[in-house]
Amino acid sequence: MDEVVRSSKRAPGRENPRRDAFAPAGSQTLVRTPTNADPLAALPERAYDNVLIVSARDHPKRLETRLEHAGHDPANVGVVPVVPATCDYDGDLWTTDPVNPNDLTGIAMRFSDAIRHVESETGWVVLDALGVLLMYADASRVCRFFQTLTSRVRAQDIHGVYGANPDAIADETFERFRAMCDAEYEIG
Repeated sequence: MDEVVRSSKRAPGRENPRRDAFAPAGSQTLVRTPTNADPLAALPERAYDNVLIVSARDHPKRLETRLEHAGHDPANVGVVPVVPATCDYDGDLWTTDPVNPNDLTGIAMRFSDAIRHVESETGWVVLDALGVLLMYADASRVCRFFQTLTSRVRAQDIHGVYGANPDAIADETFERFRAMCDAEYEIG
């Protein structure tokens, strides 16, 4: 893995430091997200043209509100809602049926259905909170799931962005996540 850690601070002479942070298509990036940081804040503007979010931290309605406030069209955003309780949503985001965070097979199935709508080379996949999955399943299962996910995204030449709080994840597990990615990006 490239030992690239980028910050959200502007670099001298660069208009937008996030512009090149996730190039090229097919690259998989682990985003270090402090407790209250939003991993979507790491995405460049172009990502919102075609993005699928596997959301374990936000209800689709909350995501829709944040996207609208940021000036993004929710119709370009798909969501696999990973929620521990029933999730009713009737909005502009395109969503799969909700799935419980302890059902990694169910998440993978919903993801497989939804990724068909993400375009190669220009599309993006975001898993916003790996730590949430670790609260519901053991680390070895989550790592296998993550390996399958990153391999599938990479094979389809899609940008992959995965949020993880290193302070909330065991060092060994975090290192396993890092090893499956091409680069690292730090928010904050």
